[in-house]
Amino acid sequence: MHDLLVRDIGYLVLEPGSEIADAWLAISAGRVAAVGTRGTEPVAQQTVSAGQRTVTPGLINTHHHMYQNLTRSYGPAVNGSLFDWLTGLYPIWENLDEEAVYVSTYVGLAELLLGGCTTSTDHLYVHPRPNLIDAQVRAARDIGFRFYPTRGSMSLSVEDGGLPPARVTQDADTILADSQRLIDTYHDPEPGAMTRIALAPCSPFSVDDALMRRTAELSERTGVRLHTHLAEDLDEHTYCTERYGRTPVEHFEDVGWAGNRSWVAHFIHPSDSETRRLASAGVGVAHCPSSNMLIGSGTARVAALHSEGMAVGLGCDGSASTDHASLWLEARTALLLGRFIGGPTSMTARDALGIATVGSARCLGWDDELGRLTPGSVADLVAWHMDPVSLAGAHTDPVEALLRCGPARAWITVVNGRVLVESGELRVAGLADALVEHRRISTRMQHSFAH
Repeated sequence: MHDLLVRDIGYLVLEPGSEIADAWLAISAGRVAAVGTRGTEPVAQQTVSAGQRTVTPGLINTHHHMYQNLTRSYGPAVNGSLFDWLTGLYPIWENLDEEAVYVSTYVGLAELLLGGCTTSTDHLYVHPRPNLIDAQVRAARDIGFRFYPTRGSMSLSVEDGGLPPARVTQDADTILADSQRLIDTYHDPEPGAMTRIALAPCSPFSVDDALMRRTAELSERTGVRLHTHLAEDLDEHTYCTERYGRTPVEHFEDVGWAGNRSWVAHFIHPSDSETRRLASAGVGVAHCPSSNMLIGSGTARVAALHSEGMAVGLGCDGSASTDHASLWLEARTALLLGRFIGGPTSMTARDALGIATVGSARCLGWDDELGRLTPGSVADLVAWHMDPVSLAGAHTDPVEALLRCGPARAWITVVNGRVLVESGELRVAGLADALVEHRRISTRMQHSFAH
């Protein structure tokens, strides 16, 4: 007998190019055990009905800063450049502690579940106090979310010629020692893992080249992956050419990061030759369309990256730049932005869904298990709900309708075989209390800075 049966699936997307109408999906021991068509359903201990909705693999978030939901839509900073935005918010973020990080991560993961996300990275690079990643892992485990936090860091303060204030930076030895501790404590390289760790010095303007090199060496010794922001903004280009005498991508290559364990966020301003070199090296890209559009400094040329064979995944980016955490909305925005830039044949809904699933899984080096619903894959899925009015007239192609119509949200979200969203409602204990605490902490942090 199977553990869980998802029945009454109107349209089941197994992986890009493989789809079944009138389907069911059976789960055992956190894995997809079998799929089939209506009338052949097996017996299971628990059954949920998709109500003829479209079911896809769970979406995978490859770049996020969950702590930033404490400063969403923060008025004094929202309408500046990337550097203006960062310098305006650093003084608030220096008040982060374990409580603030736990609550912001808990709320962030809950929001992601409602937007169809079942695996997420997070890039916490502000460390004014110790053990902040531990608080994140605790929140993910309390919910039952598949989590891939990255140990972010900043070592180059404004006094050293960087962008952040000294109060949110750490020295290299502290960063590397904590990185090793987190790997030893939480990183699970085994199949079906619920927690993995990556290393993520923040950016060329907040981390010195020595730390970048030493982090790459630690990655080589331990096998964990590497993540950072790269080629996001023209100010970054100016900073790197003035400080290092080379472009951000050239600097990335020089410090030993151009390898198949690395994925980078944004990658908006590389040259064509730089794109070819990093694609050849196996570097992946986290595409963050909403954040790119709100900050207004350009966006990744996804079609060009794909043409070079580069893995491109989806990211919603910081909750204080994008201000939401719906990966459905990010996938739809990626579709629209791709067509706006490249024309109507440059991207389809299936392409965008592929970025959010198998493309994201490739970025994480986890495409053998994640991003698909074929037998043996991890049992992470979402059944999508739209109001019938929104779908009126959409009869021929459920995948195109999923991203063209809308808005959509999760009706059912399953992670590792556990139902965490059912009938559109979160089945997460403690959320109401977490929201109360989140409001208290967020108000305190913003009020203390304003006064």
